[in-house]
Amino acid sequence: MTVRIEIANRIAEIVLDDPAKLNALDVRAIGELSAAFTEAENAGVRALLLRGEGRAFCAGRDISKVDPANDDARGYLDEVVTPLLHQIADFPAPTFAMATGACLGVGLGLLVATDVVYVADNARIGSPFANLGATLDSGGHALFVERLGAHRTLDLIYTGELMSGAEAVALGLFSRVVPADELLDFTWTRVRKVASGATRAYLASKQLVRRLRDDRVGLWESLTEENIAQGDLCLTDDYREGFAAFQEKRTPVFRQS
Repeated sequence: MTVRIEIANRIAEIVLDDPAKLNALDVRAIGELSAAFTEAENAGVRALLLRGEGRAFCAGRDISKVDPANDDARGYLDEVVTPLLHQIADFPAPTFAMATGACLGVGLGLLVATDVVYVADNARIGSPFANLGATLDSGGHALFVERLGAHRTLDLIYTGELMSGAEAVALGLFSRVVPADELLDFTWTRVRKVASGATRAYLASKQLVRRLRDDRVGLWESLTEENIAQGDLCLTDDYREGFAAFQEKRTPVFRQS
């Protein structure tokens, strides 16, 4: 197995566990990763952490045994990678990823599909694929153009230069940069906090953010959708618990997922 999963206290930790290959993914490994997300969803977890073992998060596709003369790159991306990215993006709980070392190709796509990404200062992010006669994939173009603009995107692609974790966060690609030796504890602290939080409210915001990003809804349409979401939330047990805890000056105990 190149992917392992542990579930405890309604938190799933999914680990890419092939450090000798910098956690590069072939078709079998992607199947294992998809199965792990399915297991976590079926377990009803309230938060999920995705990380890589060793010195890299994921260096992309494992091409060590790929014959370029017979490679079906589009089939691999359309039929294997893209469904996984949709599965991650649609996961019914907050998702977090730790970006360490190489985060390239499919590895970058995994980060794009995750809700919150904390980046180690030793992370390396970009598009070195022109050296293979290939291009950036797995949603990388959309992420880079949206956050960096067209000129910086093509500069990275043409030159093959990689951004540091600090640069990627400063440019708005991901959430926060953390020293590599502190990243695991930093991330787990936040995952545990979110796992005890108001999951329904988090998922409402996740959907609102997706609509703004993917469907490009405007201010007033988004405001209307916020109003609808808030109205739905006020009918939940968590909403009542949150208000009661505030009024009673105690810590709320949220139970809904």
